[in-house]
Amino acid sequence: MERREFLKITLIGGGVLLSGLVKPVSAEIKKEGKIMPYAAKDYSKLIGMEGFSETLLKNHFTLYQGYVTNTNKAMDILDQMLKDGKIATPEFAELKRRLGWEFNGMRLHEYYFENLGGKGGLDKSGKLAKKLGESFGSYEAWEKDFRAVGALRGIGWVALYQDLQGGRLINFWINEHDVSHPAGCNLILIMDVFEHAFMLDYGLKRADYIEAFFKNVDWKAAEARVK
Repeated sequence: MERREFLKITLIGGGVLLSGLVKPVSAEIKKEGKIMPYAAKDYSKLIGMEGFSETLLKNHFTLYQGYVTNTNKAMDILDQMLKDGKIATPEFAELKRRLGWEFNGMRLHEYYFENLGGKGGLDKSGKLAKKLGESFGSYEAWEKDFRAVGALRGIGWVALYQDLQGGRLINFWINEHDVSHPAGCNLILIMDVFEHAFMLDYGLKRADYIEAFFKNVDWKAAEARVK
């Protein structure tokens, strides 16, 4: 009789933690030609940012670490299912769909944390300011649009993308990690507007959180992403 294996799912920080069938994760490195699992990055340097409490940031880091763990576990389980010939199963189909949520949850948080921690404003003579002016008419018009998207009802992300074919910059609302991302575009700047990103410090005052976000944007990091 064939032994059936099931995934254990544990709630963690607003997400879920996959467990079972896999070994603990290690650093994302190449070892003897093999790509090792992803490792959570250290963003503790952000602690002390104006407008972001230490408790909020540490909770957010823990949530992000859960996405890294889940990404590794999902990929390990899917690899094993492929080796075992279990690809025509409901478990394979559902976990393959789940992978997009976990991977993007990991990667979007990395983009988010890495475009925070800045102290200076946008270089108005730089290529990002130039692109914003070409796409929106002015930096001020872009910021007005970005803030408006951030104020939309619902939870998700606000993402400034660059269309790599035409070069135009566009603000997008991302409702879920794994949907609404524009094809063929490069992510420039992202703001998390899921409740865990602000409610501990600001309650329902999302506009105050958006204000704090703009005070801490690392514009050099955002500009470095422009193609």
